[in-house]
Amino acid sequence: MSNRRWINNSQPQTLQIAVLLLYLNAAFLALTGGILVPLGLAIIVGQAAGAFGIANERKWGYILSVVMACLPLALLLVGGLHSVLGVSLLTLMFEVALVALLVHPHSREYQKIWFH
Repeated sequence: MSNRRWINNSQPQTLQIAVLLLYLNAAFLALTGGILVPLGLAIIVGQAAGAFGIANERKWGYILSVVMACLPLALLLVGGLHSVLGVSLLTLMFEVALVALLVHPHSREYQKIWFH
């Protein structure tokens, strides 16, 4: 029996929701053609791997997830106000929520104590 998991219900709610959002972001990006662009493919793989790492309580998973959550948000903001306004407000809200969930004090304290 394998000890690997896709979702870890023993983690704080902030990390559980962040893991689900990372998987959903990766899936939606893949379904909308992001898999055809090298940067999109890197974000898809990074988000899915980061979520899997968090679910299995790995520090590399947490660090990768924070980077992969900040990257699309930074790309939206660097693109300028026109680019941000052209993007769905719902997409922007999910990107901000994902970063907030990952850097929330509960998430950070839990990963400092339990992740290896």
